Amino acid sequence: MTSTEQAPKSGAGSAHPEHLGRVVFIAAAAAMGGFLFGYDSSVINGAVEAIRSRYDIGSAALAQVIAVALIGCAIGAATAGRIADRIGRIRCMQISAVLFTISAVGSALPFALWDLAFWRIVGGFAIGMASVIGPAYIAEVAPPAYRGRLGSFQQAAIVVGIAVSQLVNWGLLNAAGGDQRGTLLGLEAWQVMLGVMVIPAVVYGLLSFAIPESPRFLISVGRRERAREILNQVEGGGAERLDARVGEIEHAMRSEEKSSFKDLLGGGFFFKPIVWVGIGLSVFQQFVGINVAFYYSSTLWQSVGVDPSDSFFYSFTTSIINIVGTVIAMVFVDRIGRKPLALIGSVGMVVGLALEAWAFSYHLVDGKLPAAQGWTALIAAHIFVLFFALSWGVVVWVMLGEMFPNKIRAAALGVAASAQWIANWAITASFPSLSDWNLSATYVIYTAFAALSIPFVLKFVKETKGKALEEMG
Repeated sequence: MTSTEQAPKSGAGSAHPEHLGRVVFIAAAAAMGGFLFGYDSSVINGAVEAIRSRYDIGSAALAQVIAVALIGCAIGAATAGRIADRIGRIRCMQISAVLFTISAVGSALPFALWDLAFWRIVGGFAIGMASVIGPAYIAEVAPPAYRGRLGSFQQAAIVVGIAVSQLVNWGLLNAAGGDQRGTLLGLEAWQVMLGVMVIPAVVYGLLSFAIPESPRFLISVGRRERAREILNQVEGGGAERLDARVGEIEHAMRSEEKSSFKDLLGGGFFFKPIVWVGIGLSVFQQFVGINVAFYYSSTLWQSVGVDPSDSFFYSFTTSIINIVGTVIAMVFVDRIGRKPLALIGSVGMVVGLALEAWAFSYHLVDGKLPAAQGWTALIAAHIFVLFFALSWGVVVWVMLGEMFPNKIRAAALGVAASAQWIANWAITASFPSLSDWNLSATYVIYTAFAALSIPFVLKFVKETKGKALEEMG
């Protein structure tokens, strides 16, 4: 834009109270993809030892079967932006729901180990798509004054999905007599755990028919009046204000091209600096080892002497703490900002992870940690999850949905989310072998990454609280 060219006066602002309920429903429905991610991430926790037993495999092979879904997630995340720009955000959600439903059925009825791995890749692709579309769609629909809280619905859905899957797993395990391979509904219990994923997948698909397309996508394909109708649903404010909002979006889009991978290139290190910041946020979010707590928590607690039923219960209590932390973040993300929350969380995670590393450094006595170290490990695990949930769990998803300029948002979000899945895969695939080597040292590594996230945030991350998407640059 030249110095004399003026953008239309912004119509962005708060949704009127009468529209807020509609906005909340739309954001919650879109975030159902996050619920699928959380449910899938944690439901496998209840099947890990059963898969090891049924197929008689070691830690390295087991880790690949557990983590292979994340490769699908990375591919789905990398391609979702382009798919969404071509066919729309809602169609992308519906494709994701169908693929995840098929994956759930296939995962529950595998005839071989490679078959199970294949269906997990299919499900991962679906979740990867949803992980990109959810935050982007919410950011495009939500009024700026509410965007942080509504964007945090993605993480809220993830943590609720984790908690629900842990509760369902615990119930199914008890119904099968405490045996993951016990018979239940004519199948082994772990197969039923995976098959239950059909339910949230179908709900996600149905909800996608009840929410409108993104106004920005509609304007991009020439459906200006429909976009105006949807803006009226979520923001209101009268004809003049709606015309201003449509004009503002049109003006921004006229000066931009469709985002593509080549638009992300620039600077001295391949990608533009803002893209590297997004990648950094994604990598740090995973390299603190958060998904170890959800993929392997039952196995972890059993390895230090906790019986299977109690280990499932502790996994569930961790999930409740995860929800509590996420609610705290949702309350404060638009009040104190994204950057302060991230810093608070990093400090808390360092403390929790360091205490876990200390506790796991002690030798087992009669197959169990000494009492003091055992309780320290359990409490520290909850501290770690709490501080992650009230900070990085929410902040990263919110910022990835809003930090990039409009010109590169879809493509940049796809790359950042893909990096997140790859980092998730690296941690998930390496944990069994690392823990066999030295569990305490493994947690020292996670502690180091939590500590390094502090200078990263201070130096490279900019606050986005309260800014319209068109202001990002």
